[in-house]
Amino acid sequence: MRIDILTLFPKMCKDVLSESIIGRAQKKGIIEIECHQIRDYTYDKHNRVDDTTYGPGMGMLMLAEPIALCFEDICRKLGKRPRFIYMSPQGELLNQNKIKKLSTYQNLAILCGHYEGVDERVIEEFVDEQISIGDYVLTGGELPALVLTDAVCRMIPGVLSDNVCFEEESHYNGLLEYPQYTKPAVWRGRKVPDILLSGHHENIQNWKKEQSILRTKKYRPDLLENRERYNGKEEI
Repeated sequence: MRIDILTLFPKMCKDVLSESIIGRAQKKGIIEIECHQIRDYTYDKHNRVDDTTYGPGMGMLMLAEPIALCFEDICRKLGKRPRFIYMSPQGELLNQNKIKKLSTYQNLAILCGHYEGVDERVIEEFVDEQISIGDYVLTGGELPALVLTDAVCRMIPGVLSDNVCFEEESHYNGLLEYPQYTKPAVWRGRKVPDILLSGHHENIQNWKKEQSILRTKKYRPDLLENRERYNGKEEI
């Protein structure tokens, strides 16, 4: 998979994505991530990327043309059109099902807005979908783009050591993840559940499933409602 990020702060994105699991996956050639400076596609000597809005309003808006030129250049270099995503608080709320779907694409491009956002015409002309990471507003789209990139990349085969690493995590199957423990077996008087020390794999798997359902019921009952609506009811 290749992901191209269109941003005014490419170094910010590169610094984060070059670390840890995602950084190692890039070095191995499993995934490819390119961060593009939108200012490189401006057409005046001041490298201006924004201007005032038409009609009353506060703040500046990103110009359409530099974004368009940047995206078109990416398309030329790839020899095809990637799926183009705009990170926006007006977009569809990101969840694990959306991550699964996006991870099936060979090429994604992600646009990071700034200031008051971007000219609506570039969205109408190029953007395939808008995605939000939550019902709040940030100073720019870089952090949401990093969240999306990380979540998608870790689903690509070979990025994690085994698919089980994400298949048993919260939200993958519509449930929160079961509680986990490491050494020592007793910490400040708190013991690891005996079942996890029993060595009985079937009983342990049943315990994990039960704990996932109980935890979801306690913290995110809405997830259970959705799961029951689409998959039939789970019994504890």
